[in-house]
Amino acid sequence: MFAALVAALAVGLGLVAFGAWRQGIVLLGAALVLGSAVRAVLPEARAGLLRVRGKAFDCGWMLVLGAALVTLAFVVPRGFTG
Repeated sequence: MFAALVAALAVGLGLVAFGAWRQGIVLLGAALVLGSAVRAVLPEARAGLLRVRGKAFDCGWMLVLGAALVTLAFVVPRGFTG
């Protein structure tokens, strides 16, 4: 599961790098929210590299960061080129 999350993050970064920044940011945020959900349901012994600190910290931080990225993608007006 960790590999799938890393793959989604890599694809999202690729989209951002090649100009489709809005879709890339949404994918990055969604991957972090999914990672938060996966970390919440996996037992400590199976969390693997998703386990950095305590379960509450890991889940909370990924959820907040993912939600912030998705919100950012929808808040920035269309036509914004940077």
